Amino acid sequence: MIAPADTGCAGPGAARGPVIAVVGPSGVGKDSLMSGLAVADPRLRSMRRVITRAPEAGGEDYQPVSEAEFAALVAADVFALHWQAHGLHYGIPRDIEKLRLGASGVLVNLSRAVLLQAQEVFDDFRVISVTASAEVLAARLSARGREDAAEVQRRLARASLALPEGLQQVYEVDNSGALSAAIVQAQAIIQAERA
Repeated sequence: MIAPADTGCAGPGAARGPVIAVVGPSGVGKDSLMSGLAVADPRLRSMRRVITRAPEAGGEDYQPVSEAEFAALVAADVFALHWQAHGLHYGIPRDIEKLRLGASGVLVNLSRAVLLQAQEVFDDFRVISVTASAEVLAARLSARGREDAAEVQRRLARASLALPEGLQQVYEVDNSGALSAAIVQAQAIIQAERA
């Protein structure tokens, strides 16, 4: 089922870092940005999502489960947050609270549709909205080969959808160019908020 989260070496009295949602359209480089940020700051942790996606599908580091297993996890109240998008079910286990202990923040890849709910669930919640030009998105989606041409077009059409109104802390990072530049930009946002 769900592998326990790596909570690091923080003790029970450790401060809790914010939950930092990394959002943006498919192909924008959310997973690459999150990986780069975690390497740059060892106290910045990443939360693995539980997804009803086949294990061989590749992409991000996730916990693959069947639809029946996902339904059982929902019934067992394992998730702090769960939703459906692109025909798949996604879940964020309650273990995210353990990851927050002693962390400078916990990065998590969320869908736009669940952001307001996440803001209610987590007491310290921030959003980094990752953007890229339409040309860059199209090239990245085609290169990864997970979607057919029609699905690529559907995802590109959704790329311009706005974030929901009512989010309190939203920051934008442009990942059209070099990943290193986007990492520096996101680091500056996270460090400024920490200060």
